[in-house]
Amino acid sequence: MSFAPKPGCPMCGIVSQAQREHNALSAPVSPSSSATQPDILWRDDNFTVYREKTNPVSSKGHIIVAFNLHVPSIYMLSSSDLPLLAFVRDISTRLLSSLLPPDSPLLQPPSATTPTAAQSAPLRARPSSFRIGFITPPFRDSRIPVTDHLHAHAYISPADRLGWFRGIGYSPIAWYDIDDLVAEIRESVSNNRVKSGYTNRPTAPIDRVPDAGARAGTASGLETTESSLASPDIEEGQSVPSGPRSPTASVSPPPSGGLQV
Repeated sequence: MSFAPKPGCPMCGIVSQAQREHNALSAPVSPSSSATQPDILWRDDNFTVYREKTNPVSSKGHIIVAFNLHVPSIYMLSSSDLPLLAFVRDISTRLLSSLLPPDSPLLQPPSATTPTAAQSAPLRARPSSFRIGFITPPFRDSRIPVTDHLHAHAYISPADRLGWFRGIGYSPIAWYDIDDLVAEIRESVSNNRVKSGYTNRPTAPIDRVPDAGARAGTASGLETTESSLASPDIEEGQSVPSGPRSPTASVSPPPSGGLQV
């Protein structure tokens, strides 16, 4: 499966537009000025991030992180894609923070009364009002009806522009918080059964390492890691992945009652 752009896909169109702007400017993408064009906040080899201006779920900020590849769903992800998910979480936190006023209390660093407390502060903590995750199929955002191009939603709660019908996609029955997704994939790797936890998640040591659990193997030393969806880093000696990828069994749909966040 090549994950090539799909004709008529709105997300593929936004990714292509961001690529054209990037090539034209030969510089990092700056926010678009036209009211009819998506407000591109970030683009790299793996993701295109834009601000949802037409139908945001929150008046404080709503951004969408689209995979550049036309990946159908989260069920195509494997443990080798954990660094990508960690990046989604981190860039979403950073961009949501940039939408806040400078005097927002959410921008204040966590208080630390002792050097030890400062050293143990989480490296990638995000405010509790920042919601970052995926809407799992067959559910969808009725105002952004794209179900076959993988993208994450990130917004600042409360979702004061979210009606009851649209809210189904953001409810526990359909919403997959990115930390829950990372934890489930990571814990499915036999040699990395270090539970991130829920109450201790902001201070879990394993969450300080973006690629923790990304590699899999057998006790005999045979590596069984699948090819990542990430764009290969030529400088690191990586090659272009070959061969199709089947939906992974490491990600299961959220239970009907939803996952604990």
